[in-house]
Amino acid sequence: MTTNIGELAPGFSLKGSNGETVNLTDFRGKNVVLYFYPKDMTPGCTTQACDFRDNHEKFEQLETVILGVSPDPLNRHDKFIEKHGLPFILLADEDHQAAEAYDVWKLKKNFGKEYMGIERSTFIINKDGRLVKEWRKVKVKGHVEDALSYINEHLSHRSKL
Repeated sequence: MTTNIGELAPGFSLKGSNGETVNLTDFRGKNVVLYFYPKDMTPGCTTQACDFRDNHEKFEQLETVILGVSPDPLNRHDKFIEKHGLPFILLADEDHQAAEAYDVWKLKKNFGKEYMGIERSTFIINKDGRLVKEWRKVKVKGHVEDALSYINEHLSHRSKL
C-alpha cells in the first residue's frame, strides 16, 4: 500500500519507548517527522538518531514531533536511548506493520545475502495527519538538516524575520 503526498498518512499503533502504545493520531495538531531506520546501535542509525537529538529543540520550536521506528524490541530501544540521550520516542515495529504500510519493508542485499529489512526513509506528516513530504533510501549525512529546512519553509507559521 502506498500513500501519495497530500493523502492521510497510514495510521499505526505501536509500543513506544515512553511506555505507551503510540498511535499516529495522538499527534494531530503537530507536525510529525516519522523516520524509519534499520537497527539500533549501528553506525548509520546512531549518527541519524544523534543528528535528530542535536536538532530536537529546533523541531520542537516548529511544533514538530520526532518518532523513530525500527523492528527492534523496546528493551533494545531503551539501551539506544540511554546510551545516546535521545529525547524523542522510538517505536517498536517488530512485526513491521508500520514499515509495510509506508512501503519501507524491502528486500535488501548485504555481503551476498538477501534479507528483508527497513529501507531508511523519512516522512513528514502535517498537523492534519496528511503526508506532505517523503525521502526514501535516505543518506544520513545532511538529512536531518533537509527535514528541518523543509518544515521551516513549508509548515512553519512563524513570521519570517
